[in-house]
Amino acid sequence: MTVTKKTRKKTKTAPSAKPRATAGPTTGEPPKDRQARALKIIRQLKKKYPEAECALHHNSAFELAAATILSAQCTDDRVNMVTPTLFAKYPDPASIANAKPADVEKLIKSTGFFRNKTKSIIGLGKALMEKHGGEVPDTMDELVALPGIARKTANVILGTWYKKNEGVVVDTHIGRLAHRLRLTWRSKDSKDAVKIEQDLMEVCPRKEWTYLGHALIWHGRKVCSARKPKCGDCNLVDLCPSAYVESEA
Repeated sequence: MTVTKKTRKKTKTAPSAKPRATAGPTTGEPPKDRQARALKIIRQLKKKYPEAECALHHNSAFELAAATILSAQCTDDRVNMVTPTLFAKYPDPASIANAKPADVEKLIKSTGFFRNKTKSIIGLGKALMEKHGGEVPDTMDELVALPGIARKTANVILGTWYKKNEGVVVDTHIGRLAHRLRLTWRSKDSKDAVKIEQDLMEVCPRKEWTYLGHALIWHGRKVCSARKPKCGDCNLVDLCPSAYVESEA
């Protein structure tokens, strides 16, 4: 009886069409290494976005506060379309404090959640007139005590208007990038804003906190989007452990 030897055809594995990042950290990255990598990330961001700043148009601390309140669950572009008319009619805390809710609602309706936002903005105006002489305070404790202002909004006001680095703004873009870049290690997901901010404050120099927030937002919009990150166009690719992973999914 003749025994026929079966042979398996060798299949060649096609090489990946996309390069992989080679300098990304491992899960157990030491704190000093993470801090060093964070500095490199900031340097790269400054090369790409040297003029990164707040995207919300404003001419005063009050306008910035109101615009930031309007930006909740809304794009900055939409807010910037609404605020010129809003601020023309209500340019300061005194005017908005005496506004009729229905009138404000009409002006900001397209930003979404307009009834709650109207209540917050009018309440903000009243509180500023009653407790702060019509001026927006420049401390975290005073700001978060105002209607419509939580820590995120307070960070925007302090960092952008008053040039005080009291914390790091964490929005959807920053939360996403903090996770992809592994600059947060205690947060359970990209929405865990409190822990993400704590980690970013720990790993990044205080003087860079405000810039880092603006730059990450710009990068999240232009390059590292939620659904389709453009890793091939990213100058952080060698510093990012998520490079090409999510873009190939």
